[in-house]
Amino acid sequence: MSGAEPSRPLARRALLLAPLGLAAAGGLGFWAMLRGMKDGSYDPRGVPSALLGRPAPRLALPALEGVDTPGFQPEALASGGPVLVNFWASWCVPCVIEHPQLMALQARGVRLLGVNYKDKAPEAGRFLQRHGNPFSGLVVDAEGRAGIEYGLYGVPETYLVDGNGIVRWRWAGPMTPDTLSAELDPLLRRHA
Repeated sequence: MSGAEPSRPLARRALLLAPLGLAAAGGLGFWAMLRGMKDGSYDPRGVPSALLGRPAPRLALPALEGVDTPGFQPEALASGGPVLVNFWASWCVPCVIEHPQLMALQARGVRLLGVNYKDKAPEAGRFLQRHGNPFSGLVVDAEGRAGIEYGLYGVPETYLVDGNGIVRWRWAGPMTPDTLSAELDPLLRRHA
C-alpha cells in the first residue's frame, strides 16, 4: 500500500491542474480568433467542406409535391453552366432572411435548384407562395440523406456547382447582399 501513496499527490495535483490547462487552451484559442479577426484572416463562416473541388453528390430525390416546379435529376448539376444548390426549409427563420437574395439571383437569370430539407410539403408550398419561388428545380430531402452526402451543417446552406458538376463554393447560413457581391458574383462570372 505504501507504493501507491506517493502517486496520490501526483494524481491530485494533475486533477487540480487539468481545469487550469483547459482554461489556458481555451484562452489561447480565443486570443488566436481575436488576432485573426483583427488581421482579417478569421472567417466565422469559414466552415470547411470536403466537397470543394470534387463532384457534387449525384442523388435522385423526389419532386416537392403540391408545387408547380419540377424536380431535377443528378444530371442537372453538370449541365454546362453554373448552378446553385440551396438547402432550405419552411421552418427555418434564416431561410426567410435569405429568400430575397434567392429571388434577386433568379431575376438575374442564375439557375437555382432547391432541396427542401426535412420539411412537410404543405408548409414548404405555403412558404413559396408567401415569399416567391426562385427555383427552376425543386426536390425533397425528407430523410436528410442528401444533407449527409453534402456535409450539411444546417439550413440554409448553398453550393455553387460549375458546369462540369464540380462544387466550387459553399455558404453556410443565409446569404446577404454583401455575400452576393463579395463572394458569389465573382465566382458566377468565373464559372459562367
